[in-house]
Amino acid sequence: MFSLLSLFTLAQTIAAPIPLPSPSVPNSTPSKVPPAQEIVPFQEQRLPPQELLPRQEVFEPQELRVLPGQLDTVPVFNSNSPELVQTDGILLSTFPPEGKAVASAHLNFPFQGRFDLFSHHIARTKGLNDTRTLFQGVLVYNPTYQPVTIDILQGASYLTRPDALFVELPSYVDDPTGRVYAGPGSRTVNDVLRGRRQGNWPAVMVIPPRQSWMLMNLPIPVGNVTPSSNGRSTLLRLRSSGPIYMASLAMFAPLNPDKTERSPTLEEWQNLLVNGNLAGPRDIAPTPIERLKDYARVIYGRVSGVALGSEWKANLTDSPKADSLSIPKRGRAFSYGLSTLYQGTFGTGQVQSASLLVRYPDTAYQAHGNYGIQYSLTLPLHNATGQRQTVTVAIQTPLKEDRAKGGLLFFTPPEDRIFFRGPVRLRYTDDRGAPQTRYIHLILQRGQEGEPLISLTMPKGDHRLVQLDFLYPPDSTPPQVLTVKTVSNP
Repeated sequence: MFSLLSLFTLAQTIAAPIPLPSPSVPNSTPSKVPPAQEIVPFQEQRLPPQELLPRQEVFEPQELRVLPGQLDTVPVFNSNSPELVQTDGILLSTFPPEGKAVASAHLNFPFQGRFDLFSHHIARTKGLNDTRTLFQGVLVYNPTYQPVTIDILQGASYLTRPDALFVELPSYVDDPTGRVYAGPGSRTVNDVLRGRRQGNWPAVMVIPPRQSWMLMNLPIPVGNVTPSSNGRSTLLRLRSSGPIYMASLAMFAPLNPDKTERSPTLEEWQNLLVNGNLAGPRDIAPTPIERLKDYARVIYGRVSGVALGSEWKANLTDSPKADSLSIPKRGRAFSYGLSTLYQGTFGTGQVQSASLLVRYPDTAYQAHGNYGIQYSLTLPLHNATGQRQTVTVAIQTPLKEDRAKGGLLFFTPPEDRIFFRGPVRLRYTDDRGAPQTRYIHLILQRGQEGEPLISLTMPKGDHRLVQLDFLYPPDSTPPQVLTVKTVSNP
């Protein structure tokens, strides 16, 4: 799944133009719509049609627990509003407002040390003659009088077409090589979870004093037919040796004298940053967080700002002072919320959404969904029941609930709406004592109980360590739960 294609034009000086990269030949003549990739996505698998059965609610009694741990303090440049972009403009700027035409479009937040960049935006045609390529640029500025080094630790960026189509997949697919994905968000977090740095992104960029360089200058082509849309998801893990400012910008491709498209130059991006306004159309503004009870329907909004937290690391034990997690009694289960949000805590009262250090007033109050944030969870399982037991671990998508009901509500069959789409990594010792590392791609519908990720047969007194890692994938809807269950008939 690791792309060998030259997708990126990086580290351009102020005077240097930035050519539109071709997906197949580095620095080639730009084309309006990229051809199909040489590496084809996982082949679409058609599932057998299900019988149309009446949908029933199923209540499963199980204990809901607060997820231990918390988000770290790594800031995340989170550019996700507006999701649909149809005008030139600023998507997210952390530059100082001084000297800018629209001061309110700049949030004045410098990055230094470890930080992440998450971005997801969609381009869509508006009419028969509206097929010009939308470009997304990420501009980085060094305000100091010393060079600043940026380490690109991991990173990936994919289009829906042709990189990662929303193909139909089974709920669970083992994916040892990273070639199973459905959608650009799924494929992007798959790469980063495996520690990859895609394409021509270098390991290190050095930005000269008082200069702006392009971290990203990539197309979101819509094609030459209407209606048509395309999206791009990007996730980068970065480290800077000094303070920098960043801006995510949208611009339709400038035209050459012969009316062919070209990629924007750094000077054109700088001009947009200084003189431009926020890109549009604007998303629906969120429901005021202090007045949620006054509204029948809560709008969370989309994120545009700097979120606090890149990873949630937790050791799941019986208590803060314990060193193991006792499995439930036979036939019982307990669950931990994943990516819980206000009005969706399953009665635990725990909101895991990353807080926002700076944001635009018409965008989300918190980073709902924690897109791109890594969950690193350790389960030191212990069978203290005195009998041999079979234990399963699963991720489930129960109906969102904020009150404690003594269990979770599911649908049979699940609703035909995907609520989780992406990879997870499992590391554990199997029943033969052999260490295992597995990558599993999940597709979970709303209300789906979920099949076990693993099933372990544990003799009495047995200790078994299970580690679960995933990056909460874009194109998913929170919350989910992690469930440990001891089956009735081992």
